[in-house]
Amino acid sequence: MDATMILIDSDAELARAGALVDRLWKSDDPTDIARLQAQARLIAAYEESKWPRRPPNIAELIRHLMDQHGLTRADMAPLLGTPSRVSEVLRGKKGLSMAMVQRLRTRFQIPADLLLPPPRKASASRPTKRAAASIRGFRRSASEAPRPKTRDPG
Repeated sequence: MDATMILIDSDAELARAGALVDRLWKSDDPTDIARLQAQARLIAAYEESKWPRRPPNIAELIRHLMDQHGLTRADMAPLLGTPSRVSEVLRGKKGLSMAMVQRLRTRFQIPADLLLPPPRKASASRPTKRAAASIRGFRRSASEAPRPKTRDPG
């Protein structure tokens, strides 16, 4: 096969790249296998940039699990607490406690990290005066400067 690699920046080129992967898939040549791996990475990078993954919505996930297992809101009360708490969680008004996560994980046999919210990004707020002073280095006035130690002549 030829040594073509397709750089993808449109859906038409994505289709061409997919066809190339299909052709390379049938080859046993080590060069073609390396090209297949490289082209697959290019496809994955394009798809990730065009259709980025969004973090899962926990309420949607729980509703999906309920649907898949044929459960009602009343069936969820032992897992989430009270009927009102079930409603709050399914509306996205309340988060899950660690005990709820454990019960859901055990009941549905899913990883606990699916039920935990994504980590928060650090805020870009201004540093406090104290933090700013420690960054710049604390400057003491002459009266606060430490006094040099004197030797005892004795």
